[in-house]
Amino acid sequence: MVVLAGGNPYSQYREQSAATASPGELTLMLYDGCVKNLKLSKLYIGERDYAKANDTSKKAQAIVDELIKTLDLRYDVASQMLSLYDFVLRTIVEGNVQKDAAKIDTAIEFISELRDTWHQAVRLNRQKVMVSGGHI
Repeated sequence: MVVLAGGNPYSQYREQSAATASPGELTLMLYDGCVKNLKLSKLYIGERDYAKANDTSKKAQAIVDELIKTLDLRYDVASQMLSLYDFVLRTIVEGNVQKDAAKIDTAIEFISELRDTWHQAVRLNRQKVMVSGGHI
């Protein structure tokens, strides 16, 4: 393995993956990061490490904010997604402020379902591109 001076190989891999990912794959990465941070937040709440719980909750909130920014509100489905994201964002904030793992669980459940649906859409799109010879 080649390690560049001052670089973490895993960080470099993640940066390269993000740089070469499709928009759909980038959204999937956002969902994955959100779920990861929410699970960590729940863990830290259970351990009563409220500083770390706050940090990971804020990271999850920032990811949901980014997902909101990606919505194209000219489409009805985007307005529906905005409502879901607003609910999840409020739930994360409440869970963080109240140190309520059950609220964090609710946010994990919603984001995980959205992530799974998005993963399926990315997979189907990838198959469609391959069948059409790279042209949609």
